[in-house]
Amino acid sequence: MTTVPQPPRTYNQIHVPRKYSPGKRRISIYWTWSYPWETNRDTTDLDNRFSTMTEVRRVAWPAYEGTEWDEKHFLQGIAGTLELFHRSTLAFQKVVGEASGHSVAVFQRIDQAGYKLPIDDRILADTDTLMVFGLDHLLSEQEADQEEIAAVRKWLEREGTCLLLGPHHDVGFTEDLKQRQQEYLHHGDALVPRQQRFGQYTRSMMKGLGVPVINQFGLRPALVKGTRQIAPLTINRDLDELGLLNGVTTFNFHPHLPHYALTGADPKSVRVLTQQPIDLERPHPFVEAGNTEFNSCIWMPPNTQRAGHILLADSTIFTTLFGGVESLETFWKNLAMLPLGSAVRAKQPQAVA
Repeated sequence: MTTVPQPPRTYNQIHVPRKYSPGKRRISIYWTWSYPWETNRDTTDLDNRFSTMTEVRRVAWPAYEGTEWDEKHFLQGIAGTLELFHRSTLAFQKVVGEASGHSVAVFQRIDQAGYKLPIDDRILADTDTLMVFGLDHLLSEQEADQEEIAAVRKWLEREGTCLLLGPHHDVGFTEDLKQRQQEYLHHGDALVPRQQRFGQYTRSMMKGLGVPVINQFGLRPALVKGTRQIAPLTINRDLDELGLLNGVTTFNFHPHLPHYALTGADPKSVRVLTQQPIDLERPHPFVEAGNTEFNSCIWMPPNTQRAGHILLADSTIFTTLFGGVESLETFWKNLAMLPLGSAVRAKQPQAVA
């Protein structure tokens, strides 16, 4: 059996700006973490850290028992787990790269070599869709500074831009240990500790931009009865004027997804496009409060102060760590093919967010 040679990989290179092409969207990923802070965490700490690769191998056994995952070929500490996240977006990069005609640029707030890169014109100048993946632990104190918020606000004045914010889950935010245990049993992932709080950077960016949303909990999606397939989304198609969900029925299964709670806004300015049914057989405070679904994708249309779009969707929707389905790739392509022209904006209400 022959193996098709893969393109050579580069690392620690200076980004080469992508030239504008009419109708061709340039997409960039921004990981909000400090790679050194996350990987230098004390592995004896029970909470608020990523798993080590050794822990991943133990829990997911035998999924990572091939030679390519052993200590001679792959990092075994927390760094290995972060590299899994990087690898998990390769399929997304391939699909949207082919659809858009541009390679996907990938940035980190503080990378493996210790270089810090805030969001500024170096990232924004050749980006039409910026995907901000909020996988920084709250304890790492990553905050968007005023210069970054101002840069993004100015960038969103450019027609056709799209900011996708993906704050991850907030598991065990309470001091009530019984509730933390209930949340842990609800999601059922042995690799997620009783408290794992993410998304300080994205939260600060949302606050600065006036996005009235907060990421809450880590909820387990329902499955189609008798199968391991995720239950279909509840899609508000009448609100989906962009067609992002055309041909889409499900995202991928992830056992602890955030609820994007609205903190108060005009429904014309913040639109809940999708809701995900929850596994109601596993008790959780959110379920006990009477909820059967959580908000999983939100769209804020352009308004009189902002020409660009703002979307909220979890970063795991764009990875293959938790499986993938044809419906998911359709969503990726729809996002990649979002028009850059004024026709999209003309359809939207001009309410101020």
